[in-house]
Amino acid sequence: MKITSAKVIVTCPGRNFVTLKIMTDQGVYGIGDATMNGREKAVVSYLEDHVIPCLIGMDPRRIEDIWQYLYKGAYWRRGPVTMRAIAAVDVALWDIKAKMANMPLYQLLGGRSRDGVMVYGHANGSDIAETVDAVGQYIDMGYKAIRAQTGVPGIKDAYGVGRGKLYYEPADAALPSVTGWDTRKALNYVPKMFDKLREVYGFDHHLLHDGHHRYTPQEAANLGKMLEPYQLFWLEDCTPAENQEAFKLVRQHTVTPLAVGEIFNTIWDAKDLIQNQLIDYIRCTIVSAGGVTHLRRIADFAALYQIRTGSHGATDLSPVTMGTALHFDTWVPNFGIQEYMRHTEETDAVFPHDYHFERGELFCGETPGHGVDIDEELAAKYPYKPAYLPVARLEDGTMWSW
Repeated sequence: MKITSAKVIVTCPGRNFVTLKIMTDQGVYGIGDATMNGREKAVVSYLEDHVIPCLIGMDPRRIEDIWQYLYKGAYWRRGPVTMRAIAAVDVALWDIKAKMANMPLYQLLGGRSRDGVMVYGHANGSDIAETVDAVGQYIDMGYKAIRAQTGVPGIKDAYGVGRGKLYYEPADAALPSVTGWDTRKALNYVPKMFDKLREVYGFDHHLLHDGHHRYTPQEAANLGKMLEPYQLFWLEDCTPAENQEAFKLVRQHTVTPLAVGEIFNTIWDAKDLIQNQLIDYIRCTIVSAGGVTHLRRIADFAALYQIRTGSHGATDLSPVTMGTALHFDTWVPNFGIQEYMRHTEETDAVFPHDYHFERGELFCGETPGHGVDIDEELAAKYPYKPAYLPVARLEDGTMWSW
């Protein structure tokens, strides 16, 4: 069996997606996601100019060897562009292998560890009252877990206030827009939101919150401490994780569970955080962390320390990644939760899939492979549209972490 051709498909049904399609001499094909929000064409070039030419003639069944070839053989290892390209190839190859075996992907990984995958949605509002209403809407839809974000008085376009009701797409302009940030105002306001949420809805539902790398370690520790009475499922990305030891300070001062990892690319980004038990959930994704092959290694390593998975699942990951993630989540023993931001109707039409939502959980299908395809004719009707993530500045103009 040989790889005969491969191509990259870029489409924008509401937002940009980069999809790799690998064809074989036996007529079986697989698709993988290579989307990198705001930098999509960098991955397109990497795939078309540096990866696809190497794949032609290879045996697609040799998934591990091809992964090592693309990782070790490049010399310039790691990084978001390289690892997304590897992930796209890896997912497409797992799709092919599962189709050849006539099995849904989770069976090829080892079978079910659970029946359904608990997911959380995003409840956003311009103020606390709007967020409280949004949380209620998710509860009414059957969600067991909800991430709550609110606008903060005095902060321009505070992070997390989405434009859509069931999805949040921050990449909003051909050049980066500017949002604001003020840590003191956020620290004074966010606990009030959770106080109101618990007052209205009690403690039967899981609540989550995203700090989005905005806080210093001391500020993150302060926020975690203030949120302890509200029993959060987790506090996500409370401080930038480039310095993994920063989480030691946070850990020393709060028992609020911590989650991080959506921008990690390899196990090395998470190594110290995991082995020193500085986090409770690892949020690496299939598309950013080298595909199924590498995410398995991260999850297995985390399991040694009773750390569970909580993969990123925003709208900047195509249904290809979501479908594959659900097969992974269905299998992985140390599963925690899966983020689920719904795609637009246009996106769902371009990427037909067999997973479905029910009672706060997602269920992968039984279609051989990962259960997601691409309608190329429809995809061609949505050409690429430049869109950047915003930047964040303090009131005095200082650049801050987005």
